Amino acid sequence: MGFARACSVALVGVEGVVVEVQADLEPGIAAFTLVGLPDKSLTESRDRVRAAVVNSGAEWPQKKLTVGLSPASVPKGGSGFDLAVACAVLGASERVDARAIADLVLIGELGLDGRVRPVRGVLPAVLAAAEAGYRQIVVPEQSAGEASLVPGVSVLGVRSLRQLIAVLNDEPVPADEPVSDGPDPMLAGLMVPGAGVGTGLANGPQGHPDLTDVAGQHLARTALEIAAAGGHHLLLSGPPGAGKTMLAERLAGILPPLTRRESLEVTAVHSVAGILPPGQPLVRRAPYCAPHHSATMPALVGGGNGLPRPGAVSLAHRGVLFLDEAPEFTVKALDALRQPLESGQVVIARSGGVVRLPARFLMVLAANPCPCGRHSAQGGGCECPPAVIRRYQARLSGPLLDRVDLRVRVDPVHRADVMGQGGRGESSAAVADRVQQARSRAADRLGDTPWTVNSEIPGHELRTRWPIEPGALTGPERDMERGLLTARGLDRVLRVAWTIADLAGRDRPEPRDVDLALELRTGVPRGTTIPTRGGPR
Repeated sequence: MGFARACSVALVGVEGVVVEVQADLEPGIAAFTLVGLPDKSLTESRDRVRAAVVNSGAEWPQKKLTVGLSPASVPKGGSGFDLAVACAVLGASERVDARAIADLVLIGELGLDGRVRPVRGVLPAVLAAAEAGYRQIVVPEQSAGEASLVPGVSVLGVRSLRQLIAVLNDEPVPADEPVSDGPDPMLAGLMVPGAGVGTGLANGPQGHPDLTDVAGQHLARTALEIAAAGGHHLLLSGPPGAGKTMLAERLAGILPPLTRRESLEVTAVHSVAGILPPGQPLVRRAPYCAPHHSATMPALVGGGNGLPRPGAVSLAHRGVLFLDEAPEFTVKALDALRQPLESGQVVIARSGGVVRLPARFLMVLAANPCPCGRHSAQGGGCECPPAVIRRYQARLSGPLLDRVDLRVRVDPVHRADVMGQGGRGESSAAVADRVQQARSRAADRLGDTPWTVNSEIPGHELRTRWPIEPGALTGPERDMERGLLTARGLDRVLRVAWTIADLAGRDRPEPRDVDLALELRTGVPRGTTIPTRGGPR
């Protein structure tokens, strides 16, 4: 009778649970039993592991074999347990030293020929193992760079089970098979086609498109800069062709680079979703996600069979979620965004368990004024009936719009702006520099708090800990008394005012900052001056 154990990791959303893989050999009719709440793909590992062991030059034990996955109450799925199961079996049959694998965390799928294939979610799995105190990690060779992002762990990348057996037994490591000139089929496991829901880490080889491509639209550019500096949600409304999509696509390009912690968070989500590009183990730039308006609610907030998978709001974590033609989305899908907009995470309850996914994103909505897009446009000739226009605009519910800090009308550009006669606006690099400076001022002010940008500060804390000039809130308070502004809206006006002050280099908001914030929220002119360049002043 032989017994051995190894470890692997089960992922629940982007959180991992260390699983002990135990193998027990007893005299009896040769059989392979796998227990511990495995799913279909994990149950099929019995045949993969058997073929991989035999084709790696090891003998398959002709005894009664039982493999248990503990804790048995945690659902387990995927092919990432193959390597741990194979090593536990080899340890129980004394092909490798059972003590050498007892504290190893092994993650990887096995091919029938014994090669180790990459799997999704290596980074969050290694993070969970490191938090549990494990320091020796074995992963597929293609995923070694991703696993090495976790500090304090020793990572071994292997190409085949034969190599791993040699390393564990201190034997000469066999040479790799020559790599063909064609594409490596092993890289196919690193990225799952169609799982990105319109996400992109950069648009084009030079990264995100530049703001200099946008003609005119000074008010919208100012709102874009304020949104990036304070993390405020933005609504762009106007006729087709005015530049709403162009502006939204350039927002991610003026966001500051991700910090180390934020990069790990974003990389973990993209790794679990299977959209982490090969050769880019760490995401350093803010992601941009633009799902089509036909996307369902599970596609937006997460879902799927069994345990939910990340949706668009999680793929846009620490980046931009752009909903073009927002009224064309289903009302059910749009209203599902209200909870993550407030909490910064998605909590999804399913029969397979409860999953929490990060979802702290900057939302940009783009909407036409009516189905044809020509309502209220000069010379537009809109023929939509008033009832149709009201129903169309009502698809963006009041509770959702109440969570949007900036609402800007994007009017058609003038001929002079299109032809460049009025001069081009600033580049993304110049705007990004001011955004970085404004965020640095906010970070200094919020240094001893759990918040990093103005949009995250609770209203009560903002009003009591950082008072503004007396009388600056007269306009918002008057609108609140008239029912034109909610209590949440008042707090959001105050947050935007702080961001405007940070961009202008002021220690605290002045009345003109509050008036500009109120104008950007309500669309009602307050006598403020919108600068043509250089940010709010």
